[in-house]
Amino acid sequence: MIKDQSLREKCSAELNLFYLALSFFTCLPVPKKMKYTSELLSQSNRYFSLVGLLLGIIIASSFYIFSLVFPLIVNILLIMMISLLLTGAFHEDGLTDMADGIGGAFEPKQRLAIMKDSRIGTYGAATLIITLALKFSLLLTLAQHSDFTLIAALLLGYSLSRTLAASLISALPYISDENSSKSDSFVQLQTSQDIIILILFGAMPLFLFSLYILLSIVLTLFLFRTIFIRWLTAKIGGYTGDCLGAAQQVSELLIYLVLVFFLNESNLILTLNSGGILF
Repeated sequence: MIKDQSLREKCSAELNLFYLALSFFTCLPVPKKMKYTSELLSQSNRYFSLVGLLLGIIIASSFYIFSLVFPLIVNILLIMMISLLLTGAFHEDGLTDMADGIGGAFEPKQRLAIMKDSRIGTYGAATLIITLALKFSLLLTLAQHSDFTLIAALLLGYSLSRTLAASLISALPYISDENSSKSDSFVQLQTSQDIIILILFGAMPLFLFSLYILLSIVLTLFLFRTIFIRWLTAKIGGYTGDCLGAAQQVSELLIYLVLVFFLNESNLILTLNSGGILF
């Protein structure tokens, strides 16, 4: 009985952490009895990739349903709109703020001050337009190849990009004034268990693809992460919540770019093989 009760308590605690992550990054409903503290919210970073996987499933399901009714271009625009509604444009807002801050000043303090400004500037607007346009064109290209290609890409893009973004929490110091950002609660370092759980959920969709493409995506994201860490260190001396949002958006685009590259270069088809979807 004691062991069963202990197991139930652990499962309940982990489920609460997942609900915290879900409530932080999406507009999806969570139980009203969810427990919240800054420490618990910090621990919930282990489930960021699982939240991404859930979002990927919702968006992929929406694409399939819309494909029964609407033309492809309309379908892509609709799933992009749903994605923005589900997340409250949370990550796009971070990308925009980071672009304005780092592009609009030369000193770290000035850059951070601009990032905190809710108004959008030229750098942010240009970055947002290019990002959304590129995402639309990449998703459309993948969908034109096959529905299965796009669905697999969405699952991977939504989960693995959030894995990369969350991994920056333990790789860089957090830079911000007190009470200036929603992400202050994530300042605490991640544990090895947090990172393992992050990677497990984030990497699951990788196995829908061939080993060659799997390795190509992992290498691309590793290089981006390495460069991004050095770039942030040079520009502001660490990371902010906006930088995590930017990392998610850029890494998602990189995943789609790699997949489109292989479509164009090798003209390979997505087929069912050995129980998995492989290029």
